[in-house]
Amino acid sequence: MPRYTETDFEDHIEGYLNQSGYRSLQSTDYDKSLCLIPNETLKFIQDTQPEEYQKLERQHGEDTPQKLTLRISNQIKSRGVLDVLRKGVKDRGCSFDLTYFQPSSGMNPTHKKLYNQNRFSLIRQLHYSQRNEKSLDMTLFLNGLPLVTMELKNSLTGQTVTDAEKQYAQTEIRESRCSNSSDGGKTRFFPFNKDIENPVNPDGHKTAYLWEDILQPDNLMELINNFIHEQETTEKVYDPRIGGVKDVKHRVLVFPRYHQLDVIRKLKAAIVEAKGVGHNYLIQHTTGSGKSNSIAWLAHLLTHLYRSPTDTNRIFASIIVVTDRRVLDKQLQETIKQVAQVDGVVHPVDETSAQLRGYLESGKDIIISTIQKFSVIAEEIGKLKSKTFAVIIDEAHSSQSGESARNLRISLSQGIELGVTEDDADEVSDIDARIIEEMEQRRMQDHISYFGFSGTPKNKTLELFGRKDAEGKFIPFHVYSMHQSISEGFTLDVLQNYTTFKRYFELVKSVPEDNEYEKARTLRTLTNYVDLQHHSIEIKTRIMLEHFTARTAKTIEGKGRAMLVTPSRLHCVRYKLEFDKQMKEMGLSYGCLVAFSDTVHDTDNGQDYTENGMNALPPSTSIADSFKDPQYRILIVASKFQTGFDEPMLQTMYVDKRLDGLQCVQTLSRLNRVATGKTDTLVLDFVNEPEQVQEAFQQYYQTTTLAQETDPNRLYDLQSQLDGFDLYDEETIEEFCSIFYESSRPDELLQGILDGVVERWSALETDDKEEFRSTLQSYIRLYGYISQLITFTDVALEKLYVFGRSLNKKLPKRDHPDLQDVQESVDLDSFRVQKMHDSLQLSLEAEDSEVEGIGSDIATVREPEQDFLSNIINVLNNAHQTDFTTEDKVDIATIHQKVHENEELRQVIEGDNTETNKWYKFEQVVEDILLGFVNSKLELFTKLSQPEVKADLKRQLYQAYLEQPSSRA
Repeated sequence: MPRYTETDFEDHIEGYLNQSGYRSLQSTDYDKSLCLIPNETLKFIQDTQPEEYQKLERQHGEDTPQKLTLRISNQIKSRGVLDVLRKGVKDRGCSFDLTYFQPSSGMNPTHKKLYNQNRFSLIRQLHYSQRNEKSLDMTLFLNGLPLVTMELKNSLTGQTVTDAEKQYAQTEIRESRCSNSSDGGKTRFFPFNKDIENPVNPDGHKTAYLWEDILQPDNLMELINNFIHEQETTEKVYDPRIGGVKDVKHRVLVFPRYHQLDVIRKLKAAIVEAKGVGHNYLIQHTTGSGKSNSIAWLAHLLTHLYRSPTDTNRIFASIIVVTDRRVLDKQLQETIKQVAQVDGVVHPVDETSAQLRGYLESGKDIIISTIQKFSVIAEEIGKLKSKTFAVIIDEAHSSQSGESARNLRISLSQGIELGVTEDDADEVSDIDARIIEEMEQRRMQDHISYFGFSGTPKNKTLELFGRKDAEGKFIPFHVYSMHQSISEGFTLDVLQNYTTFKRYFELVKSVPEDNEYEKARTLRTLTNYVDLQHHSIEIKTRIMLEHFTARTAKTIEGKGRAMLVTPSRLHCVRYKLEFDKQMKEMGLSYGCLVAFSDTVHDTDNGQDYTENGMNALPPSTSIADSFKDPQYRILIVASKFQTGFDEPMLQTMYVDKRLDGLQCVQTLSRLNRVATGKTDTLVLDFVNEPEQVQEAFQQYYQTTTLAQETDPNRLYDLQSQLDGFDLYDEETIEEFCSIFYESSRPDELLQGILDGVVERWSALETDDKEEFRSTLQSYIRLYGYISQLITFTDVALEKLYVFGRSLNKKLPKRDHPDLQDVQESVDLDSFRVQKMHDSLQLSLEAEDSEVEGIGSDIATVREPEQDFLSNIINVLNNAHQTDFTTEDKVDIATIHQKVHENEELRQVIEGDNTETNKWYKFEQVVEDILLGFVNSKLELFTKLSQPEVKADLKRQLYQAYLEQPSSRA
C-alpha cells in the first residue's frame, strides 16, 4: 500500500521552491567551518561587485576566496547574519554588499538589476556539525548565507510539531511554529499559524502558505529588509544584592508573527493597489498581539510607499503616531526607533507644541505625539496645504472621538476647499463660509488615512474606522482575537478561576425622625455607607489576605502579586489602613502599596491622605517599579493602573467595584500577561455577577462588528424637539453665531443672549426643564460624533451645535440636596460576606459579536421620587437580606474588637495572674464597653444587660479572646 513519507513531504516542498527560484545544492557544498556555501557567496560578489573584488585580489592574490569567506564568516559570528546582510562587510579597504533589497520605487533601475542577481538555494539533509552527523531536513540560503532551517514532520507518521520543536525550528503538516534562535531547552517556539487552527487547504497541505508565500524570494527579502530586527528591551527586575529594582537590558531578534505580517501586507495592498489615501482602517488586535511592533512596522512601511514602481513621490508626506496617554508611551517610542535602520526617521514630540508644528510643516517622516498636544496647537498649524498624512492611533477605542480628535482633523486639513461653488458663493455669508470650512475640516478627509489599533473597539470606533461588508455591517479591517491569543499562549485566560462573594447586610434607623429623601440617590448613598464601614472593610480584607497567603503568594515561583480594585479614593484609603493593620498582625514579611490621585479627606477622622504619604516610598520611586520589590505584594487602586499596566507577576485580582462592559475587560486583562512559572490567574469578585463578566468578555472574544449605521436624520428629530420648547428662535441662534465667529467678539454680548434663554428656561416646570436639558445634551453628543461622518452640509445644524454647547454650560446645575444627614441617621446592624461561586471557569463561545449602534434616545428626567427614610431602608434591606446569626451582628463585632484592643486587659491576661483575676479584669472591660452604649444605643444596652444574655456574651467573648492572641493590640 503506498505510504506518504517524510521524504515525500520534502520532495514536495523542494519542487515548489525550485520553481520559485531556489537552486538545490548538496550538503557537501556547505563548509561546516565557515557555516557558508562559499561558492555561492563568491559568485554573488563577483557578479555584482567585480571591481571591488578585483581591488581585494590585488591585496590577497590567489588567497582572496579563502580570506574573504573567512572574513565574512567571522563577521557573521560577531555581528549576526541579519546585520551582515543589511550592512555588508569590509576587508582591507574594500566594501562588499552581501545582498541587494528590492527598491521602493523605480527611481534606480540599476538597483533593481542588482536585486535580481540575489542567489537563493536550498540543501536537504544538511550535515551542519563538525562533531557529529546530525542533519537538518531543509536549509535555505541567500547568497550562500544560511537563513532558514526547517525540521519537517508528517502527521501521517504519528509525529507532531512538539517532536520537531525538540530538534529546532520546523514545520508540521497542520501547524507551523518559528524561533529566532536556539538556546537548548530555553528556546521558545512561537505559533506561526493563520488562525487558531490553519484552515483546510483544498489544494494540499494546511501549511502550504509557508513555502508558497512566506519563503518565496521576494517575500523573504521583504522580511529581512523591513521586519526582522534586533530589539533591545529594558526590564525592571528586583536584585536582592542591591536590595532594590534595577534595569536589565535584553537583546532579542524579533520575527513577525503571522498576523503581524499579514496585516502589514494587506494594508500595503489596500493602499497601493486599491484605495490610495483618504480611507480608514480598524485593526482589532487584542492584548498580547505585539501591538507596539505592529505599529512600528506599519509606520516604517508607510514612509516608503509609492503608487507605482515608477512613481517618485511618496503616498504619505508624514506618518503621525498618536497615543492617548498624556505621558508619551516610551515603549512604543523606543520600538519604532529600533525598527528604523537609518537615523533621523523617527521624531518623538517630547518638548513643545512648536516642535510638533515644525515637524509637520517640514514633512518629517515619522512623528510620535499624544493626542492632547494636537488640541493645544490646533489653531497654530493653519499653513498645511497639500500634504498627505497617515495617522496611526494607538488604542483607538479611547482616542478617536471627542474634541481632541476633531481638532486633530482640523489641524491636518487646513486649506481645503469649502464645498461652495462659484454659482452660489454670493448667497453664502462670510460667517456661513467659515462654518462650512470648519464642518469640512472636521470630517474624514481624502488626504488623510487613519489606522486605528484597538483590541476592544466600541461602536463609535467601528463606525469611524471600520469598513462596510456586503451585509452593510461595520467590521474591522484585520483581526487578531482574544481567542487566538489565549489559544497560542501569548496571554492567559483571566476567566479560568473566578470566585464570587456576596455581601448581605441590614440597616436600622437610629433617629426618631422619619424624613423624606430622594429615593434613588439615598439608596446609592446608603449602599456606599455600608461598604465604607470599618466592619465591612475589615471582613473583606481578612478574606483577601487569607486567600493571598494561602494561594497567591505561592504562585509564580513564590513571586505572585495581587491588585485590589476599589470603587473610590476613600475606599482605597480605608483599605490601605486596614491592610497595613492586618498584615502587621499576621507578621507578614511584605506590605502593600496604594494608588489614587490628589488628596483624600476622610470626614470620619478629619485626616487628609495622599498616595505618596501612605506609601512612604523614596523620592522619585514609581509605584510600578516598587511593586516588583518583594517587600510589596499587593497594590490597592482607585481608577489608576486599571488600564495600560503591564506587570507579568500580577496573578490575582480582588474586585470590590462595579465593572461594566469595556471597563471590565480592560481591568481584568491586567492579569493576562505571561511570565515564567505563571500558569493561571485568580479573581475574587465581591460585586459583579459572573454572567455580566462573561458577557463583557464575549463582546471582544473574536471579531466585533457594528450592524447598524448611525442615521444623521436623528439630528433633525432632536432639533425639532428643542424648537418645541420655544426658548429661542432662529434669529437668536443667528445673532449668537454672528458674534461668536467674530475675532474680536465681546463675550458680554454672548452672555446677554444666553441669559435671556436661561431666564425663559427657569420659568418652565421642573420636568420640562430637565427634559430640555437632556434633549440638548443628546443633540450635542450626537452631532459632535456624527459630524465626522456626514457627507452633506447643513449650516443650521452646526450653528445649533455651537449655540447649544454654550447654552448647556450656562444652564444652572441640578440642585441635589446634601445627604450627609442620611448617613448619620442609620446604623449598620448586621453584615455578612458569603462565598457564592468557587473557582468558576467562565467559558466563552468561539463566535463573533455585535455592538449596539449609536443611539439618540433621550433619558427621561423627572422630578426625583421621594420617600420616607424608613421605607428606603426597608427596600435596601429586602434586597440584601439573609438569615443573620449572632456572629453577623456588627455591634457584637465592635465589642469583640474593643476587647482585643484593650492594652490593660492584654497585660493582665498574658501576665502572671490567677484565672480568677483574669476573668475579673475581663468582666470589668466588657462592662465598661457596654456602658458606652447607654447614650448612643440604649436599645442594645438594654438587651445586652439582661443577665442570661450578658453572661452568655461574656463567655463567648472570653473564649474567642483566648483563642486569638495574634489579633490583640
